Amino acid sequence: MTEERRAVIERKTRETDVHLDFSMDGGGTSELDVQVPFLAHMLELFTKHGLFDLSVKGYGDVEVDDHHITEDIGICLGQALRQAMGDKHGMKRYGSMTLPMDEALVTVAVDLSDRPHFEWKAALPGARVGTFDTENVHEFFWKLAIEARMNLHIVLHHGHNTHHIIEAMFKAFGRALDEATMIDPRVKGVPSTKGSL
Repeated sequence: MTEERRAVIERKTRETDVHLDFSMDGGGTSELDVQVPFLAHMLELFTKHGLFDLSVKGYGDVEVDDHHITEDIGICLGQALRQAMGDKHGMKRYGSMTLPMDEALVTVAVDLSDRPHFEWKAALPGARVGTFDTENVHEFFWKLAIEARMNLHIVLHHGHNTHHIIEAMFKAFGRALDEATMIDPRVKGVPSTKGSL
């Protein structure tokens, strides 16, 4: 790759202020100044296991709850992914990972199709991890998939520890996305018989 696959996204509303810098061809490093510690931990895992580089400064009305800042970081990361992918020439397009985390087993599958769709088959056993509302995990991935215009499936096979399950999701998403965004020298143009994605 000679062209840098990188994007910088800024989003400022009355509820949040997010600055996000994403590099697809990174080394797994992250700089995270996010008001939601659990989300910051999950983003660190995503970055490390996807071998991306990610910098996020995210502030919001966490005195209300964590919903707005979690959702808006998902929106910004999705926009960054779409921008960094560029024309998708030479990309593998598809990626999947079934990942164990102790007793939990999760599959994440990705298609960089430019047809946004999100499937969530994961009834999380706990409503909170620490102070984090776990329903926000669905919101994060849903908004990310829409903004990135990707087809994203997340399936929980089994597990009873909510932290382990969510951690497996973010790690598996990083690895599946890394696979899908890899450049394959055998791919000429875009990986579609339609000629465009």
